[in-house]
Amino acid sequence: MQLFAEFKSEILDPQNPKIEEENCVSEGLSAAGKLHHVEIYCSDLKKTAEFWGWFLAELGYHELQRWPSGISFILADTYLVFVQADEKHLVTPFHRCRPGLSHLAFHAASRRQVDEITEKLRERGAVILYAERHPHAGGPDSYAVFFEDPERIKVELTASGEQ
Repeated sequence: MQLFAEFKSEILDPQNPKIEEENCVSEGLSAAGKLHHVEIYCSDLKKTAEFWGWFLAELGYHELQRWPSGISFILADTYLVFVQADEKHLVTPFHRCRPGLSHLAFHAASRRQVDEITEKLRERGAVILYAERHPHAGGPDSYAVFFEDPERIKVELTASGEQ
């Protein structure tokens, strides 16, 4: 994580010549390369929908679809889908350190939003990861909260800059 933290400001700088205009998606530019959606299978759809519904609403997402085995939430043109896994696939629980997904990271509107959501996560009994280094667990220039969802998927909410 430290290695990424060293280069993060350079990578995210819109003036960086490495960021080509045709790959930018803000202000009406092409959506090429932008994340379209993420689909996550879960062991308990009810708990997952409650947790993610709350968290994503805090970030401005709203419910897009609901069906007996799933739910989706959308913000602009990116959406997240949560689907109940079949019983036969519930044998091995998810762990972020196994090959596969490490975590999902979301932009916060501000440091204040990171603080507010951190408090709400604590009130809900969510596991705050790296609590001893919070809110700088991502490095000295980072301001974020890392936590687990009901499936133990690591989630990051990070504020950019000095907001």
